[in-house]
Amino acid sequence: QVQLVESGGGLVQPGGSLRLSCAASGIMFRLYTMGWYRQAPGKQRELVAAISSGGNRNYVDSVMGRFTISRDNAKSTVSLQMNSLKPEDTGVYSCNGVNGKLGYWGQGTQVTVSS
Repeated sequence: QVQLVESGGGLVQPGGSLRLSCAASGIMFRLYTMGWYRQAPGKQRELVAAISSGGNRNYVDSVMGRFTISRDNAKSTVSLQMNSLKPEDTGVYSCNGVNGKLGYWGQGTQVTVSS
């Protein structure tokens, strides 16, 4: 059974930091491209950051220089370090894993940036 389980969301003030983690099981994690998506209220889900099986990273322009995605293949985890958070970063953050035609999602974790 494949599971992607996110953790680390919460409420943070603007300018603060959060670290999200996603623990995967039931897949050959090292072969998967892993990504973090977010969906803000009333908006479509968007890809925030992704890291390939080879370690190549991509970010949406709005988080460049503030967010860092990383992976630990030994622990089958992918993390998203989020710094200098802004109210517009608010949303449900979901972990995604893709390998060819195979794709899996976590249930998501809420991130709220507000004073």
